[in-house]
Amino acid sequence: MTPILYIVIPCYNEEAVLPLTAPQFRQKLRDLTEVGKIHEDSRVLFVNDGSKDRTWEIIRDLAASDPHYIGISQSRNRGHQNAVLAGLMEARDKCDITISIDCDGQDDIDAMDQMVDAYLDGCEVVYGVRSSRRTDTFFKRFTAQSFYKFLSVMGAEVVYNHADYRLISSRVLKEFANFREVNLFLRGLVPLVGFKSTTVSYSRAERLAGESHYPLKKMIALAVDGITSLSVKPLRLITGFGVIVAMLSFVGVLWALIAALCGRTVAGWASMTCIVCFVSGVQLISLGIIGEYIGKIYMETKQRPRYIISERTWEEQERPRT
Repeated sequence: MTPILYIVIPCYNEEAVLPLTAPQFRQKLRDLTEVGKIHEDSRVLFVNDGSKDRTWEIIRDLAASDPHYIGISQSRNRGHQNAVLAGLMEARDKCDITISIDCDGQDDIDAMDQMVDAYLDGCEVVYGVRSSRRTDTFFKRFTAQSFYKFLSVMGAEVVYNHADYRLISSRVLKEFANFREVNLFLRGLVPLVGFKSTTVSYSRAERLAGESHYPLKKMIALAVDGITSLSVKPLRLITGFGVIVAMLSFVGVLWALIAALCGRTVAGWASMTCIVCFVSGVQLISLGIIGEYIGKIYMETKQRPRYIISERTWEEQERPRT
């Protein structure tokens, strides 16, 4: 049976690029439908993440012009990961497969052909992996690659150079719905679900319009979320480092006692200050890491909703006019 595909596209302040990329996504649906890979009922699902510009108005206009465009709007901005999750959960009962992709045009939409082929061959999850970052600046390329390597070193299971461009079957999404984390890091959570998976490589292009919503600050925040949500390795590193410092301190105490007994003690303000500053710094860093985990636990125990959908384009069209 030909699968129904929903292309899930998170949008935040994308009024500049959305009119350019929306027709490309629609054309991809046509191409895949014409060759018999997907069903005619496939859709392009936009997720408005509380945009402050005309993004939602553009989505509504697209939905009114073509039934293959549909959209949902969150009640407020909740972040990229929550927006992707909202779209996936909205689509899981309406389709057989979903492909999540950003709307900036940087991810090659032609890779969707290979993703669908891999699904038809039996894969339930297909990860889009960037084979080239030639269009990125050196700083962007260095920080992005360091991001994935650092996550791996810290114990987070991620696919190298994979962002959120992936195909997921509805079967996997139904199991993924059982993951109730409030602190979302989809790149690390999806591999935990399991099922047969593969990768598809593509070259990353330049953003067609608008500005990137993932500067270095957000990249670091995402890395922290990923590590603390998926791994306890930082806590073990603190324990190991604490043992090393304790051993060195014990050696220092023995040295101080021997020196005192031998009468060779000399008041050393500089050495004492360095030791105090070092130990204090270690303690503060350790408390900060522990505090980050406690904060995650605090947010998880509240069990607040991860997204709230305030509007759906199809509900507006079905609403009777007065």
